[in-house]
Amino acid sequence: MAEGPESISPSLAVYMAAEVVVAVASVLGNALVCWAVRLNRALRDTTFCFVVSLALADVAVGSLVIPVAITISAGPRTDFHSCLLLSCAMLVLTQSSILALLAIAVDRYLHVRIPVSYKRVVTQKRAGAAVILCWTISIIVGVIPMFGWNNYNQVIHNEVNSSLKSNIIVCHFETVISMDYMVYFNFFGWVLPPLVLILVIYVEIFHLIRKHLNQKALSVNTTDPSRYFGKELKLAKSLALVLFLFAICWLPLHIINCITFFCPSCKIPVIIMYIAIFLTHGNSAVNPIVYAFRITKFRLTFLQIWSQYIRCDKNHNHNSNNLSKGELRANREQKTTL
Repeated sequence: MAEGPESISPSLAVYMAAEVVVAVASVLGNALVCWAVRLNRALRDTTFCFVVSLALADVAVGSLVIPVAITISAGPRTDFHSCLLLSCAMLVLTQSSILALLAIAVDRYLHVRIPVSYKRVVTQKRAGAAVILCWTISIIVGVIPMFGWNNYNQVIHNEVNSSLKSNIIVCHFETVISMDYMVYFNFFGWVLPPLVLILVIYVEIFHLIRKHLNQKALSVNTTDPSRYFGKELKLAKSLALVLFLFAICWLPLHIINCITFFCPSCKIPVIIMYIAIFLTHGNSAVNPIVYAFRITKFRLTFLQIWSQYIRCDKNHNHNSNNLSKGELRANREQKTTL
C-alpha cells in the first residue's frame, strides 16, 4: 500500500504539469501514427511495421511511464518491490524504443543494399518475428533488477526506520535501481552500443545511396533508379532525424547517471535532473511531428484522419478518394519509399 507523497515544491509542480502535457501529446500523436498505418495501405510495409512498434512503445510511455514518473517524483511511500516493478517498466519501454530504432536502421540498410531481392528477404513474417525479438530482449534487459540487481540490501542497511520492517520506502527511481546496473549494464551495454551501431548503419546507408546516385549506369529493377534512390535518401534522412532526436533526448540523463556514479560527491541540481527526465519523455511526443513534416504518406493520412474522422467533413468521401488515388500512384512509383 502506498502512503501519502512528500510535499511538492514549485519546481516539481511545474515539472509534473509539463509531463502531463507530454503524456497527452505522446498518446494522441502515436495513436495517430498507428491509425494512419492501419488506414493507408501504402504504409503497411516492413519499415512501418517497426515504426508502429516504436509508436506503441511511445504510447505506453505516455499512458504508463509518465504517470508512474509523476507519481515517483512526488515521493510516495510504498513497498520496495512495488516501486522496483514500476521502475523496471520504464526500463523495458526505453529499451524497446532503442531496439525498434535499430530494427528500422537494419531494414533501411537492406532496402538500399539489396533493392532487387529485398522483398524476398525481408518478409512481413520475418519483420513480425524481429519485432517480437526486440520486445523479448527489452523485457529481459528491463526486468533484470527484479532478480536481485537492485538497491534492496543497501536500503535495508543504510536506513534506520521502523517502516522498513515491512519494506516501505519513499519511492524514487534511484532509490531502488542500482546505479552500477544503469551505467555498466544498461548504458554501456544496451544503450550506447546500439546507438553507435545505428549511427554506423546510417552512415553506410548514405554512402551507398550517394554511390548509386553518382553512378551513370545502374542495374536496379525499377524504371527510374535515380528517383528510387532519391526517395530512399529522403526517407533515410527522416528516420535518421528520429535517431538524432532520440540521442539528444536520452544522452543527458545517462550522462548524469555516469556523473552520479563515478563522482558521488558531485551534486546535480534538481532542476537539471527534472529537465533531463523531461527530455526523455518528450522524445515520445516528437516522432509523430517528424513523420508529419518529413514523410508525405503520413502527412496525407494525418490530414485525411483530421478531415474525415475528427472534423467530420462532409467532403470526406472526396478526400478519401483522393488519398486512394495517391496510394495507387505511390504504389506504382515505389511502394516502400516516400
